[in-house]
Amino acid sequence: MGRRLHNLTIAAVIAAASFALAAAATPLPRLADMRASAIPVDVELVIAVDVSYSMDPDEQALQREGYVLALTSKEFLQALRQGPHGKIAVTYFEWAGQSDQKIIMPWRLIDGPEAADAVAAELTRAPYRRASRTSISGGLRFAKPLFDDSGYKGLRRVIDVSGDGANNAGPLVVPTRDDVLAAGITINGLPIMLKRPYVGTMDIENLDIYYEDCVIGGPGAFVIPIREREKFIEATRTKLVLEIAGRRPEAKVLPASSDAPRISCTIGEKMWQERWGGGMDFR
Repeated sequence: MGRRLHNLTIAAVIAAASFALAAAATPLPRLADMRASAIPVDVELVIAVDVSYSMDPDEQALQREGYVLALTSKEFLQALRQGPHGKIAVTYFEWAGQSDQKIIMPWRLIDGPEAADAVAAELTRAPYRRASRTSISGGLRFAKPLFDDSGYKGLRRVIDVSGDGANNAGPLVVPTRDDVLAAGITINGLPIMLKRPYVGTMDIENLDIYYEDCVIGGPGAFVIPIREREKFIEATRTKLVLEIAGRRPEAKVLPASSDAPRISCTIGEKMWQERWGGGMDFR
């Protein structure tokens, strides 16, 4: 029953995507790369992946494997074919501290199974690394200009942020998020909640609510939390299918700008200051 329900859900998402893309009632966001040579695609997708030390090696491997398998899944390829152009552009980078971002894979075009396999192979070959601090704001600042010279002209532009903690370095996350949204970019979140927070760590309760209120935003923005290792790959695949389809999950997710935050958006910065004192950049 569970497998059947999952398959029906994916099928419904793909069918709805075709209708939504054909009958979009809202204006398209302005395009960043306006050069005549830019290739039209359905989505320009920036995958921003947390590699801070709070992510243990097993979680890092699961995170990478989740994206590799999602990009080659039949559900993803079905959603790809439903778009007006039948292709997307994707780039993948890792982030940690305020100035610690590294592009693992530059912009690549996915227009079918062969291209998807090539992208998956490229990600699989990339070495793993870890670094200190968790600067979601630094990651968003790094991601925003990647669209400017991507070489692609997307109907939508999306930043896919995955991580296991709150912003604790660099600029405050909310003003940074709002600056990205003002450029017509949507931010979606994949909060990783595999560890139970306990005294002595920088982990927070309700990381999914933090992502909903403080990180995501834009048309159709959503969060898919991961609470079980066994669900990691499935959640990542579902998230990518929804992003390509231009849809959000059935469960209600409040947009980042809808109401007053249910959680402090400076909780990570405050925890860092209480433990280590100063050193924060509140620009």
